[in-house]
Amino acid sequence: MAREVSTDIEINASAYKVWGELINFAAYADWNPFIQTIDGNLAHGGRLSVFVCPPNTKGMRFKPVVRELEENRKLVWLGHFMFPGVFDGEHSFELIPISENKTRFVHKEKFSGFLVPIFWSNLGNDTHQGFVNMNRALKDRCEGE
Repeated sequence: MAREVSTDIEINASAYKVWGELINFAAYADWNPFIQTIDGNLAHGGRLSVFVCPPNTKGMRFKPVVRELEENRKLVWLGHFMFPGVFDGEHSFELIPISENKTRFVHKEKFSGFLVPIFWSNLGNDTHQGFVNMNRALKDRCEGE
């Protein structure tokens, strides 16, 4: 059974600027309340090491593989808990230019695997709030400079 968390926010900045902040993984600890660290190979097929901390959790580290990477537009990775099919998450960031200095940031994750229904009641709400918190922090960071 698949489930999805999807959020979006308008940011008063160019897609180029938003992308620059989004892929500046070294600065995540300074501003990102949800994804606190990312390290690894930011390339199609590259492996990342990601530490996420949704509200009401201690956080978790996982090592997803980059599935899509389109500069200034889209980043998608796929991670697994234990092995594929148990608890998978396809995480995506999409930047949609509205105008030269306005961008819609779409942040979502599709969860699949046989453990998803067991953990969904807490996972869905906490993950959604984590996305909202990150989106607002990204907006503040892009608009505040």
